[in-house]
Amino acid sequence: MTFEVVIGLEVHVQLLTKSKMFCSCTADYQNNQPNSLVCPVCLGMPGALPVINKKAVEYTLMTGLALNCTIPNYAKFDRKNYPYPDLMKGYQISQFDMPLALNGHLTIDLKDTKRVIGITRVHLEEDVAKLIHKKDFNGSRYTLVDVNRSGVSLMEIVSEPDMRTPEEARNYLIKLKTILEYLGVSTCNMEEGNLRCDANISLRPTGTTKLLDKVEVKNMNSFRSVFKALEYEIKRQEKILQSGGRIEQETRGWVDDEELTFSQRSKESAHDYRFFPEPDLPPLSIDKKWIESIDHKLPELPDIKRDRFALEYGLSLYDATILTASRNTADFFEQATLASDLKGKAIQKRAKSVSNWTIGEIAHLLNLNNLDINNINITPLYLNALLNLIDNGTLNTSSAKLVFELMFETGDSPDKIIKERDMRQITDPNSIGPIVEEVIANNANAVVDYLNGKEQALKFLVGQVMRLSKGKANPSLAEDSLKMKLATIRNS
Repeated sequence: MTFEVVIGLEVHVQLLTKSKMFCSCTADYQNNQPNSLVCPVCLGMPGALPVINKKAVEYTLMTGLALNCTIPNYAKFDRKNYPYPDLMKGYQISQFDMPLALNGHLTIDLKDTKRVIGITRVHLEEDVAKLIHKKDFNGSRYTLVDVNRSGVSLMEIVSEPDMRTPEEARNYLIKLKTILEYLGVSTCNMEEGNLRCDANISLRPTGTTKLLDKVEVKNMNSFRSVFKALEYEIKRQEKILQSGGRIEQETRGWVDDEELTFSQRSKESAHDYRFFPEPDLPPLSIDKKWIESIDHKLPELPDIKRDRFALEYGLSLYDATILTASRNTADFFEQATLASDLKGKAIQKRAKSVSNWTIGEIAHLLNLNNLDINNINITPLYLNALLNLIDNGTLNTSSAKLVFELMFETGDSPDKIIKERDMRQITDPNSIGPIVEEVIANNANAVVDYLNGKEQALKFLVGQVMRLSKGKANPSLAEDSLKMKLATIRNS
C-alpha cells in the first residue's frame, strides 16, 4: 500500500513591538537578567488587568493582508486553559473562533511548478515563560523558569494541510519568513526563538481524502530541523501503517543531534483547552478605514518586486529571485543601480553588473564573515563608484576585485583606496611598452611558441605583463601591444 503525506504548519512569530502584548513591560527580553522584566500582568498575579497592544494588532492585520486573508469586522480574545509550568496563571490569552485574519493563501515556487498553500488563520496571543533545564553537581535534573519572555506579543500563522512533502514545507517557511521580513513585523531569528514552527503530519492511503489522526512535532529551531523531522516522521508512520498498526494522535519532540522524534504527550484537541471569551478584554471592532490605511502602507512584497526587477532592469528570473529573497539585499541592489543616473539600455547593463557583484562578491564575503548586507562597510554608492571606475577604464576586473576587498575591510571609498595605493589602470601605450619589451625578452620560449602558431602562448605573455605591472595594465591594451611587437619580430 502507498500513502499520501499531509502536512500543515503552525508558525509562531514574536512581533517587533516595544512593549509586551498586554502590559507596559519592555518586549526586548533577550540577554537580560532572568525575571527582571516583569510586572503583575505578565506574572499572572490575581487581579492584574491586561490592556491590548495596538501595534501588535496592526502588525497582525498587516500580515493577514500580505497573506491574502479576509479581515473580519469583529475579533475577540479567548482564554486557552492548560496547566504547563511555563504558564504561571494556568491559561494563555489567545484567539479561538474569531481571529484577526482568515482564509488566506501563499504561493510557493517548486522546481517545475507553483503550489498554493491555504492559510487557515492568523491570530494574536501572548508568549509563555522560558523553561531552562539544568543538572546539578550530582547529575540530578531540575528546571528554572525565566518569566521575561512571558507576555511578549506572539502571532500565530496556521496553514491548511496542503503540503505533501518536506521540501514543500521548507519552501513555505522560507517564503513566509521573507514576507514577514519585508513587512518588518519581526526579526524572524529562529535561533533566538523569534520564529518557531510546529508541524502537523499524517499519512493516508493514496487516493483517499479523509484526514487521519495527526502527529504534532515541536522543538525545531531551523528550516533544516523541520525538513529532517518531517522526513523522519514519514518513515516512522509509514512503517507502523505498513505493519497494520495505527498512528496515535500525539505531540512529539524533535532531537536535533540524533535526528529523531520522541513522544511527549497525547495531542490535545480544541475542547481540551476549554476556550471561553477573555472576560478582561472587550471584543475588537475593526474599522475599515484603519484596514485601508494599513493596506496602503504595505511594502512592495517579494513576488511583485521580483517580477518588477526582471521587467524593469532586464534581469533573469533567477537573478531577480535571489536578489529579492531578502529585503535588505533587494534595497541594496536597487539603490546601487539607481545611483548611476543612467537610462534605458544603459541602466539595464548597469543593473546586471550590480546584480553580478551583489550575488557574487558581496554574497561571498557576507557568508565568509557571517554578516548581513546592512552591516557591511560597502555602501550602494561605493559599489556604484567602483563600477564607474571599471567602465571608464580606471580599473580592470582583477584590480577592481582587490579594491572591493579593501573597501569591505576599511570602509573607504574606491577613489581613496586607488589614490593611496596607486592602483589606477595603465591605459597609455607608451607606458606599457617597456613592460611588454621586458616580457618578450625574458620569455623566449613562449615567444617562439606564439610565432609557431600556438595562440595559448599569447595568454601566458599577457599574464606576465599583468604580473610585472602588478595588475595595473589594461589586459586588452597588453594583448594588442604584444601582438604588435610580436608581429614586428615575425616580419624582421
